[in-house]
Amino acid sequence: MATNIGMMDSAYFVGRNEILGWINDRLHLNLTRIEEVASGAVQCQMLDMTFPGVVPMHKVNFAAKNEYEMIQNYKVMQEVFTKLKITKPLEVNRLVKGRPLDNLEFLQWLKRFCDSVNGGIMNENYNPVERRSRGGKEKSVKGSSKVSKSLQTNNMHHPPPPVTTSSKPSGPKQARSHAIGGGSNSSAEVQALSKELEELKVSVDLLEKERDFYFSKLRDVEILCQTPGIDDLPIVVAVKKILYATDADESVLEEAQECLHESLGIEVEEEEGNEEEEEDEAEEAGTHT
Repeated sequence: MATNIGMMDSAYFVGRNEILGWINDRLHLNLTRIEEVASGAVQCQMLDMTFPGVVPMHKVNFAAKNEYEMIQNYKVMQEVFTKLKITKPLEVNRLVKGRPLDNLEFLQWLKRFCDSVNGGIMNENYNPVERRSRGGKEKSVKGSSKVSKSLQTNNMHHPPPPVTTSSKPSGPKQARSHAIGGGSNSSAEVQALSKELEELKVSVDLLEKERDFYFSKLRDVEILCQTPGIDDLPIVVAVKKILYATDADESVLEEAQECLHESLGIEVEEEEGNEEEEEDEAEEAGTHT
């Protein structure tokens, strides 16, 4: 199992769309943004699929919205990591913030890890929807039995109306006749759509490569900003403010610039104050002589 993966590994160059497709396909979900996995519930179920029976799914909260609820999911995940002897650290304080870069990096690692187990072959007997709802399964069964009994008594007192037949042709037969009549036109349309689809795939591949290139640059900048000794410098603080912005608000850049100007202004005032003190000391020394 690949538990320790270097930052230059190919796993960290997997695109956002591929990660979301992998999750949606395996767990029968419909996620559209990386931030939606910040609660840690999706990651727990991915581990549950990869190692059946290891994750206590009844403790996983898929409806977690607040950070304290999300932290409980990460505690479950940490217990699983301990059982499986996975040494990767869980940066919970950063993941629960919903930052796309942090969560994408963790999902890239998780995909590589899960793919390294049994060659990434999916367990066909695993039902992700049932595993998510197993906590309320018994209640739903009892409720459905009550509903079925009420329906039975209702049918005894009010029998259903007789079924009438119609001489009109059914909808599928009509649709089949239309399809046969326009076969030549549909084949031409299929060819045109196939060509357009191929062109779109090429453009998407190019965009993903470009996106991955700039993402790697941003990741390099983030690692550089985390270097001990410089992480509190004004310029580094300003860069982090831009990197960790959760939306595309233009005011983030202005706030970073103001923060930088304020810190630089304070430094300039301190330098001017030091120069004035030195001048005063020099004048006092001259008067004494």
